[in-house]
Amino acid sequence: MKTTLSAIKADTGSVGGHNRPSNAMLAKATELADAAVKKGLLSDCKVTFTGDDICFLMAHTRGMDNPDIHTFAWESFKETTAIAKSQGLYGAGQDLLKDAFSGNVRGMGPGSAEMEFEERQAEPFVLFAADKCGPGVFNYPLLSCYADPYHNAGLLLAPDMHAGFTYTVMDVNYTEADKVIKVKVPEEYYDLCTLLRDPNHYVVESVTHNASGLQGCAVSTSRLHNIAGKYVGKDDPVAIVRTQKQFPSTGEYLSPWALAHFTLGDNRGSHHVAVMPVKQNSIISYFDGPTIVSAAGYCVHEGKFTEAVDLFDQPFWDLIRTKASEKTLSIRAQGFFNPAMAGMDELEYTGVMENLKRIETKFEVRSVK
Repeated sequence: MKTTLSAIKADTGSVGGHNRPSNAMLAKATELADAAVKKGLLSDCKVTFTGDDICFLMAHTRGMDNPDIHTFAWESFKETTAIAKSQGLYGAGQDLLKDAFSGNVRGMGPGSAEMEFEERQAEPFVLFAADKCGPGVFNYPLLSCYADPYHNAGLLLAPDMHAGFTYTVMDVNYTEADKVIKVKVPEEYYDLCTLLRDPNHYVVESVTHNASGLQGCAVSTSRLHNIAGKYVGKDDPVAIVRTQKQFPSTGEYLSPWALAHFTLGDNRGSHHVAVMPVKQNSIISYFDGPTIVSAAGYCVHEGKFTEAVDLFDQPFWDLIRTKASEKTLSIRAQGFFNPAMAGMDELEYTGVMENLKRIETKFEVRSVK
C-alpha cells in the first residue's frame, strides 16, 4: 500500500494584520483534522501555522490530487475563514480566490505539495513552510542540496547518489496550463542554473532520484497574482522532502538555508529581503515580514506520523536569524529604490502601474535641434 503525503496551506485570516491565525481558527482546524482521521479519510494529520498561514500535513492512501482530500482542505479553510470573519480578523479568506471549487485546490489559491510512495523501512521527511514569499524561495536550497557537493557531501561519498537527480521545473508565468521541463543533473547542470537563477519565473516543482526513479521532494507552485489577475498577497509556499539513504540527509537539506538568501516577498510582497529560518509557529512582524521558513522533521510509518522535531529550534540558527535580520535591514534601508523593491515585471499587478499610466500622459516629447 502506498502512502500519500499532502501538505495544503492557506492564509484565511490573521490577528493584528499579517501576523498569525487566531487560536479559535487553529482549534477549529485541529478539530476538523481529528474528525477526518477518525472518519478514515486520513490516516494522520498535523495542523501548524507559519506566519499567517494554516497548514494541514496529511497522510492517506488515496493518491495525489484526490478530490476528497482537497475538498476536506478547502472546506476546512472555509470554516476557518468563517471564524476569522466572526472575529473581525484581517484578510479573512484571503487565499481562497475562487468560489466554484472543482475538487482540487491547485489554481484556487492555497499552496499544495503532494507525494505518493512506498514507505521505506525508515521514512524520515521534512515539511518546509514559508510565508511572505513566492515558491521560487526553494530554488536555491533545492539546487544546492541535490546538485552541489558543497552542501551535499553524499554526491561524493554515497554511491547511490552519484548518478544525480532530475528536476521538474515549471514556468509559473505561463497561465494556460502547466508548462514544465525535466532537467537532469549533473549532465544538464548549467541549463538548470540558467532557469533557477530567475525564481520568479522558473520554479522547482519536484526532484527525482536518477538511479531509483524515487521522488525526493514536492513543492507548491501557485502564484496568486496569476490566479487573481491582481496583487492579493504572496504565495506562501510549502515543500515536502524525503531525507536520508538515496536522498540528501536532513542536515544537507538544512545547510543552504544558512546563507539567508535574498528572495522577493516581505511587505506587500514587493521587496527583496533575506529568508529567516524560524521556529515552528512563528509570527510575522517586521514590515509584515521578513520572509520566514520553518522546518518540521517527521517519520511516517504505516501512514502515522511521529511527533515533530523543530529543525530550526537549535542554537546554531540563532546566528543565522541575526544574519538574516542584518541582511534584511541593509537592503530595506534602500527603501523603494531598485533592487530593494521588485522589478517592474513583478509590480505588474500593483498600483505602481496605474501611477505610471497616469504619469505617462504628462510626458512631452522634446524635439532635437
